[in-house]
Order: sequence, then C-alpha cells, then structure tokens
Amino acid sequence: MTVLEPAPAGELTRLRAENAALRARMQHRDDELEVATRMLQARAQTMTSVVDAVTEQSIIGTDVDGVVRVWNPGAERMLGLLRADVVRRRSITDFHLAEELLEAGGGLAALVGTAQERGRDVRDWTYVAADGTELTVSVAVTPRTDDRGVHAGWNFVGTDMTEARATERMKDQFVSLISHELRTPLTSILGYLELVLDDPSLGDEPRRYLGTVERNAQRLLRLVGDLLFTAQVDAGRFSLQPESVDLAAVVRAAEETVRVTAAATGVEVVVDVPDGGLVVPGDAVRLGQACDNLVSNAVKFTPAGGRVTLALRPAWRTAGGAVVATPGDDAVRVARLAVSDTGIGIPAGEQGQLFARFFRASTARRHAVPGVGLGLAITRAIAAAHDGSLEVASVEGRGTTFTLTLPG
Repeated sequence: MTVLEPAPAGELTRLRAENAALRARMQHRDDELEVATRMLQARAQTMTSVVDAVTEQSIIGTDVDGVVRVWNPGAERMLGLLRADVVRRRSITDFHLAEELLEAGGGLAALVGTAQERGRDVRDWTYVAADGTELTVSVAVTPRTDDRGVHAGWNFVGTDMTEARATERMKDQFVSLISHELRTPLTSILGYLELVLDDPSLGDEPRRYLGTVERNAQRLLRLVGDLLFTAQVDAGRFSLQPESVDLAAVVRAAEETVRVTAAATGVEVVVDVPDGGLVVPGDAVRLGQACDNLVSNAVKFTPAGGRVTLALRPAWRTAGGAVVATPGDDAVRVARLAVSDTGIGIPAGEQGQLFARFFRASTARRHAVPGVGLGLAITRAIAAAHDGSLEVASVEGRGTTFTLTLPG
C-alpha cells in the first residue's frame, strides 16, 4: 500500500494563499456582474417607463421577422388591443391595410425596405384598428439593435394624422373650388376689357382707368393661379412637360419682364449669363415661373438705388453632395442661378420658415412690401420637381441671395 507523504508546510501555505486570492477574484467578479445586471435592469426599466409614458403615439417594436415585441399604451389606445393580446402573437403587418401593403411590394419588406437602405423612413401608412377603423398614421421606421449592437428588429413610431390629413384635403378642395370660381369670371372680365381697350374711340382718361382695372385683374388672376398650383403640389398632381431648356434665355426673359418695374423704382438689374447659353432638362414654363418669382421678389425687396444681379453658371456636384465650380472625378454637371439683391434682407431666425406657404418675413411687413407669401413656396416646389434645390443666404439690411441649382 502506498502511503502519501504530507505536503510540506510551505507548499500548503502557498496553495491556501492562491485559493484565497482566487476566491477573492471570483467574489469581485460576482460583485461586478451583480452591479452590471442591476444597471441593465435599471436601464431597461427606464426605457420601458419612457415608452409606456407615451400615450399619444404608438411605439411598436418587432423582431427581424416583424413579430411584435414592444407595444406601448399609445399603440393600445390607437389600435384598440392590449399588450398581452399582441406581444409575441401578432405581426406588425397585421395592422396595415392589406391593399396598401401589396401596392408597396407586400410583406414586412414594404414597411422596412427604405429604412434598411437609408437608416430611417417616415411616411404615411394606413393602420387598421381592432374595430376595423382605418387611420392615416405617419410612421417613422428605424432599425433596432440589441446590447451587442446586432440587428434585432425594427421600431415603428406612429402619429395619428387622420384628422390633420382630412383637414388638409378639405382645405385643398376649398382652395381649388374657390380658385376655379374666381378664375372663370376674371377670364371673362379680362376678355371684355381687351375688347373695350381695342376700341379706337375710347378716350385717354377712360383708357387709363380701364388700364388700372386690367392690371389689377391680371394680378388677381396670377394669385388664383398660384393658389391652384399650390393645391396641385399638395395633392401630388403637379406634373412637368420635360424638354431641353436654355436657362440663359429664361433668365433674360425674367429680366425683361421686370425691366419696367425696376426702372420705375430705381433698381438696377444686371444679367450675367454664358454667351453660348446653358441648356438643362426641364419644363420651360415652370422654370420660367420660378425665375420670374425670384427676380420679381428681388426687385420688390430692393429700395431705390439698389442692385439685383442674375448670375448663371455651370457647376458640378460631387459624390458627397457639394457643388463646386470645376469638374472632378465622379462629379455631375449642374446649373446654378444666383439671384442677389442689396435689399432689406431677412432676419436669420426667420429664414427657416421662408419657404412655407403664406409666410412673410417681418422685414417685408415692416416695409409694407406687398405679397401673400406663395412665390417662394412655389419656386421651391418647382426646383424639387426638377430634382434641384433652392437655397437662401441673407443678412438683414444688407441683402439676400437665392441660389437655384438644377441638374444639367
């Protein structure tokens, strides 16, 4: 029989010390794990509390297959289903109008495709509540990740826009109806005015009076046209008649249109366009309308002795979106029209609202400059329809520059 020799006292001491150190490290790790667990639980509880506190918007979280994992009180209120009846039992697609999903490509991919490509997507969808009610909902879709940063599903944050969209449709219908009812008699008035003004026996004084009537009738007709145009844009019925357009000729025509008004108010208008022209694809009528709006605005907001400059140049847009004056690798050609004035300018805090319908800057109101606030909204809509952009730079009291950029 083998008899085990007892370990030397020094070896036992060393082993006990290592064991104690190992136990201490394990206890430290246990303590760290407990703290981390409590922090994660606290963070999860905080997030749950925040999500549950939102009652005016639906917040729905899904896994990668679209199965609902998060369903806040706002979703309960909007769609009429309790959390317990939905989580892990229903798919996000169950609450969308089937026909609308099918038109967009069908299934979960129709809802998340854009967010998958761009990181986010916001658009109107039709939600169907438990009682069959159809709701127009503005839905923001973003990817959802887990604690390791791995894609775990999707977040859908919905705002009920049913009443707002209905109000917008009623407003647009009203604008269209009233505009049509105004345009018909105005056209008749202008037709008869033309007949009367063509009468050679008409005296000078009546001709002056009727000339004033004609100018104001034309002004009303332009306003009616602007109202109809904005209604078409909002309703998605705005279409273009594309062709090759010499933008230089459009700019010269815009200057010619305001020449008499500029001369009467003491404003100098300078045109700087390429001698050989600058051709872009687009709708000649709409691009003319956009240029006319920018140029007439510049003249209108410039006091006597001031200057308005119309500068048209070719440029290039880089892959990063910057517009530069010289061509480079992967840059695409664009046309840039800068309409600059030395007028009253726009306060910095109001420039973000400048392209909203019916908005008028405080400087315009203070100086009693006439207008209804539709021109810039229309011009930006025309630019966007051409895949272009309209930007503003202004200093109050020193002038304004509007830059229209169009694909070349």
